Amino acid sequence: MVWEERWHPLREEWVIVAAHRQNRPWQGETLGAPAAEIPAYVPDCYLCPGNARVSGAHNETYAGVFVFDNDHPCVGMNAPPPLSLPSGLYQQRPAQGIARVVCYSPRHDLTLAELEPEEVVNLLRAWQQQYTELSRHPEINHVLIFENKGEAVGVSNPHPHCQIYATNFVFKYIETEARVSQRHLAETGRVLFQEVLEAERADGRRIIFENETAVAFLPYFARYAYECYVTPKQTHASLATLTEEELRDFAVALQQLVVRYDNLWRMPFPYVMALHQAPTDGGDYRGFHFHIEFHPPLRKPNLLKYLAGPEIGGGNFLSDTAPEEKAAELRALSGVHYRRAGA
Repeated sequence: MVWEERWHPLREEWVIVAAHRQNRPWQGETLGAPAAEIPAYVPDCYLCPGNARVSGAHNETYAGVFVFDNDHPCVGMNAPPPLSLPSGLYQQRPAQGIARVVCYSPRHDLTLAELEPEEVVNLLRAWQQQYTELSRHPEINHVLIFENKGEAVGVSNPHPHCQIYATNFVFKYIETEARVSQRHLAETGRVLFQEVLEAERADGRRIIFENETAVAFLPYFARYAYECYVTPKQTHASLATLTEEELRDFAVALQQLVVRYDNLWRMPFPYVMALHQAPTDGGDYRGFHFHIEFHPPLRKPNLLKYLAGPEIGGGNFLSDTAPEEKAAELRALSGVHYRRAGA
C-alpha cells in the first residue's frame, strides 16, 4: 500500500498519496432526514461519546470538545519510507506528520451554527491549544485546521467535527499567502490583509457582521457565490495569540456567519472551512494575518459551483455571481438560527 509524499514539479507542490485511506469508514449524511429528526446520539457513530471506532479504541464519554489522533491518517510520524525510488526528476519522501480529529460537541445532531456561544469559545480555545502544541514539533512546518461540512463536499460523518493535518510541508495556498504577504510588508511596510480589510470596511457592501474586534465579510474577489472570511481586526499570525476579548468577539462573528449560512435556505449549509494560520517552520511571518475562509460549493439549494475547465484546467476561477448581491442576501438574514427562532 502506497503512503508517501510525491513532488509535483509543474506546480511546485507536494501531493500526499495515502492509498490506505480508501477503506476508511464512511457514514455520510443522514440522507433525507430533516434536521429535527436527526438523533442527538447514534449508537453506531464512531464519533459519538463512548462509542467504538474501527481501530478498536473507544471514545471518551466526553461532554465538550474531544480531540483524538485520526485512526486513518493521511500523514503520520510512523509513515514508512517510500516503497521504491522514482525515475528521472521525480522525488518522494515519507508522509510525516500528525493527523487529528476534533469533535465539537457530544451531540450528533448539531452544527457549528447551533452550538451554545460558550461552546464556540471552547472550540476556539481547543484550536489554539492544538496549533501551539503541534507547532512545537520540529518536524511540523504547518498546522492546517479545516472542516468539511455536508454531503456536497463528501463529508464522511455528519457528527460535528473538524480535522487537523500537521505536516512536514506548508500547504500551497498558505505558502503563497505567506510569500505575498511577506513581500507586501517588505515593499510597503503595511500588512496586506489589513489593506484588504480597510477596503472592505470602507466600501461596506460586503460586510456581513462586525463587532469591536472581529469582522465577517464576503470579499470583493470571492470565487464562490457565498465565500466568506472571518478575521480579527488586529493582525495575528495565528489564532493562538488572540486575547480573551478578541477570542470571544471572534467566536460571535464566526457563529453569526454560519447561522446565516444555515438560515439562507433553512438547511445545514455545506462548506469547506479552513483556518489560515502562519506556517510553523520558523520563518518570518510578521505580515501574515490569521483568518478563517469558508468555501461553500452551492450557488442555489441544489446547484453546485462546478469546478471545470477554467478552475481545474486553467487554475483560475470563473464566478457566476456578484459578491455584493450575495453579501446583501447574507447580511439581511437573522442572526438567530432557524431551528431556534420558533423555540
